[in-house]
Amino acid sequence: MAVSRIGILGGAFDPPHLAHRALAQAALAQLGLRELRVLPTGQAWHKTRTLSDAHHRLAMARLNFEDLPGVVVDDREIRRPGPSYTIDTVRELQAQHPGAEVLVLMGLDQAVALPSWKDWEALVAQAIICIADRPETTESDADFHAQLKHLAAHRVRRLHMPLMPVSATEIRQRLAMKQSIDGLVSPAIASYIAQHHLYTHA
Repeated sequence: MAVSRIGILGGAFDPPHLAHRALAQAALAQLGLRELRVLPTGQAWHKTRTLSDAHHRLAMARLNFEDLPGVVVDDREIRRPGPSYTIDTVRELQAQHPGAEVLVLMGLDQAVALPSWKDWEALVAQAIICIADRPETTESDADFHAQLKHLAAHRVRRLHMPLMPVSATEIRQRLAMKQSIDGLVSPAIASYIAQHHLYTHA
C-alpha cells in the first residue's frame, strides 16, 4: 500500500497572496499528497516585526486556500502558546497519522537558512523538504544542491512552479502608500483587507 503523504505549508500569510496559492497548487499537483495543511504562524520566532492579529491572518488564509481540493487550513500554530516551530507541528502530525510521510514546503531562501531553525536536523530526519525556487533563481541542479550542502539529496524535493515575483512585504508597502494590489492577491483577499482597514501604515 502506498505511503500516505501530508504536506505542510506554513507562513505568516500577512497577507496571503497569489504566489502562496500557486505554491499550494503546485504541491497538490506534483507531490501526490493526501492533504495539504496550511498553517498560519502563531508567534513567529524569526520575524522582527509584529504580525497582524492572528484572527485576520487565519481568516485570509481560509479565503485564499480553502477552495482548493485537499487543502486544510490548520490553526494549531496560532493556538499553541509560545513561539511556532515547524518541528513541533511535524511531530504532532506524525503522532496523529502514524506511518504518514510529512513534506514541508518552503522557498530556497528558507531552505538555505534551515540550520538556524530549532531542531533542524530532527526536522530533516523526520520530514521531506520540498523547495520552490524564488523567481530570481535559475540555478542548475548542481548549483541548487551546492547551496543545500547541509541537506542530504534524498531528503529534498524540488518543486516546480510558475515564476511569480510577489511578496507580502511589497503588498503591505503598496497598501500603506495607497497603491493598487491588483494581480497580487485574490479579489476576496483585497476585499477583506479593505473591509478591515489592514496595512494602512507602513
